Amino acid sequence: MFIPDNEIAYKVYEQKNAIQKDSSLGHYFISSEKFQELKGFEVLPNDIIVSCAGTIGETYIMPSDIRSGIINQALMIIRLHNIDITPFYLLYFDFILKNEAGKDGKGTAIKNIPPFDILKNYWIPLPPLAEQDRIIKEVDLWQCLIDSIDGNIEDIFKLSKKTKSKILDLAISGKLVPQDPNDESATELLKRINPDFQPCDNSHYENLPQGWVNLTLGDVCNFERGVTFPSSAKSTIKQSATIACIRTANVQEELDLTDLWYIGAEYIKGNPNKLVRKNDIIMSSANSRELVGKVSYVYDLSEDMTFGGFVLNIRAKECILPFYLFLILRALYLNGTYLTIATQTTNIANLNTKILSGIEVMIPSLAEQERIMKAVTQIFANIDAITAELS
Repeated sequence: MFIPDNEIAYKVYEQKNAIQKDSSLGHYFISSEKFQELKGFEVLPNDIIVSCAGTIGETYIMPSDIRSGIINQALMIIRLHNIDITPFYLLYFDFILKNEAGKDGKGTAIKNIPPFDILKNYWIPLPPLAEQDRIIKEVDLWQCLIDSIDGNIEDIFKLSKKTKSKILDLAISGKLVPQDPNDESATELLKRINPDFQPCDNSHYENLPQGWVNLTLGDVCNFERGVTFPSSAKSTIKQSATIACIRTANVQEELDLTDLWYIGAEYIKGNPNKLVRKNDIIMSSANSRELVGKVSYVYDLSEDMTFGGFVLNIRAKECILPFYLFLILRALYLNGTYLTIATQTTNIANLNTKILSGIEVMIPSLAEQERIMKAVTQIFANIDAITAELS
């Protein structure tokens, strides 16, 4: 039924005209003969068009200079007998839709326009025009304030992320809690664990706190690459002789174990190093640049699990507490350290375990690690409590 545009063609208005508030959008046209056949769907200046599919309830007042045409099946027309009440009518119409959508108790997302026989019978409390004007001005005033608050809240969320990054930087550099001279030094700890340990000369590290020692990640933890398997081997349903497999999608602020893949247990070949344990750390080692190096802590496990080829399982050695190691790794992710060492393959950034192992870190005594963990946990809880109140 559509024809190329020409001087006597009529426009077909679409849902995007309502959603994007622009009557000029669209490339569908019909002949004058077809327009006469469908004239009951004609749209006029000052008509209100409403989106009725997908993005529901978006309204747009058609301007006075619109091109003659009709609406398609994804739009509805509201034509007021008196256009002076348009602002107040739209305010109440939006309230009706949200109220109707919220009746099922699942929020106010508008899923469907009420049927016409219901919509036409809604009562509208219509005040005098002067009062309508005062109401609209008051609503606009409050809406501007709300928009400003929403913008500030978004800034606060961004600030909270930066604050957490700064707190972690302070923590792993010995500036968050004071050192206790009575603590066993990190060097003494390492000698106790390994009598053959030979401390390096730390005198040139000007910012090294008292009792701390400079080591590499390879000195304090082990990296284990995940198992590889063909895509045909994965399933979202647990079956006999299968094992849950953690993948990059599961590496969130908290390890998300609600959407796991399952693979045949034969892929781990009885290798205990391919099994995840409580207090392990899972790192996304091959991902988009903004997500590569993201880490999740394994607080607990409800079943045996392995991990896929695009993640690393990281396990702390004796000289470092697992959660303190997690704080170090998270700090390195937030301050962009991994981006400086990641290699790029098409759209994927990759981390090499050999290069990761060489990253230098400063390690305090176990007692100070405990104090730092406690301080960070408390500060983060306070930040999260504030942002939760704003959500």
